[in-house]
Amino acid sequence: MENRTIAAIATPNAPGGIGIVRISGENAIEIAAKIFKPISGNSLCESKGYCAHYGSVFDNNEKIDEAVCLVFRAPKSYTGENIAEISCHGGLYITKRVLRAALEAGASPAEAGEFTKRAFLNGKMDLAAAESVMSLISASGKQAAAAALNTLDGVLSREIRSCADSLIAVCASLSAWVDYPNDEIEDTTAEDMLPVFEDVRSRLSDIIRRYDCGRALTDGVDAVIVGRPNVGKSTLMNMLSGFERSIVTDIAGTTRDVVEERIMLGEIVMRIADTAGIRETENAVESIGVSLARRRLERAELVLAVFDGSEPLNDDDFDIIEQCKSKRAIALLNKSDLPLAADREVINSAFPFVVELSASTGEGRNELEKAVSEMFSTNEFNPNAACLTGERQRICCQKALSGVEEAIAALNSGVTLDAVNVCADDAINALLELTGEKASSAVVDEIFSRFCVGK
Repeated sequence: MENRTIAAIATPNAPGGIGIVRISGENAIEIAAKIFKPISGNSLCESKGYCAHYGSVFDNNEKIDEAVCLVFRAPKSYTGENIAEISCHGGLYITKRVLRAALEAGASPAEAGEFTKRAFLNGKMDLAAAESVMSLISASGKQAAAAALNTLDGVLSREIRSCADSLIAVCASLSAWVDYPNDEIEDTTAEDMLPVFEDVRSRLSDIIRRYDCGRALTDGVDAVIVGRPNVGKSTLMNMLSGFERSIVTDIAGTTRDVVEERIMLGEIVMRIADTAGIRETENAVESIGVSLARRRLERAELVLAVFDGSEPLNDDDFDIIEQCKSKRAIALLNKSDLPLAADREVINSAFPFVVELSASTGEGRNELEKAVSEMFSTNEFNPNAACLTGERQRICCQKALSGVEEAIAALNSGVTLDAVNVCADDAINALLELTGEKASSAVVDEIFSRFCVGK
């Protein structure tokens, strides 16, 4: 690792009550001592770790601000290095000037995610835990935050390591038996190995399944509202967002463009789009809006198909039903405050979930929340179990599962045990890549490049 001391602002780039400049590296405390003078008169260089000092920050002997400096000494710090954190008043000018003073005193600007990268390289956390830091920062709900925190605490890493250890034990026995056939080594049989592989397969399958059902909580859901004109799509958008995000009129075709908003539906973050009414039209501008709506429907993770429950279904409604057949979709029978005229049986047969609601009054929102939760299985999500926090981890886990399944198939087909050993090795390598024990430097650099500067 480069032997340089880094510094960055660790708080958001916005005015606030407090701003934090973090300095990490071999010379962190010496650099901080050049710009921070404790009111006690003692030098920061004499400070023990885990100590807070009240004093002032200076830039070329000019007082910048009153502040508090926290001192952490290696290896008992976030990065495993010496750290000084200066907490000043949170104005943008003051915080940036404190950072500039630190840089002029000898620190180098930190790269994106470099503090957490150093924590990983210094053995303070593995790669799975490091990735959970950004998941924890970006968590929008209680369950997502709990899942990320548990991964940071090592729940996922311990489960993955346990699976890897089970496979390593089998491979060790296989290698000894293959390499030293004339020695008195107890034969390793398929009957001995199958239970181990099947147990690991079950555990990895559970982890992958939890990722699929928990991704809606951790990453959010891309959703689109579709329907023919005047069924209440824009009213629904306004109801879900909590303010008048879309224009609502009685004139068909009012919405011409895609209107987007980020909302919370229970514990689920939804990036939701209100689209133009889907119908056949000769209006050139409206036709562009309809084309945009169809394309948005195609790529959405969830379709909220809105129907006017107070009117019989027409050809445009049936067109929308047809387009939703291959999608995750929920039918919304709007205008539930009016007598039902739409054919409920047709809707029921085409959609796994049907919700009656009134977008104008908000009635039925709880039922919609429940339907979305059941569709993405977030109602079954256990944040205390081992959870994957990103697509890289899922791919590693899937590779490991494929290796284990190939090993099981090889054992059942009676192939030579050295072929089984190769399959098991592939699974082990994938698991160790997940935790970072065998991750390439390119993979590590890519992961931390997605972090914010200062973390």
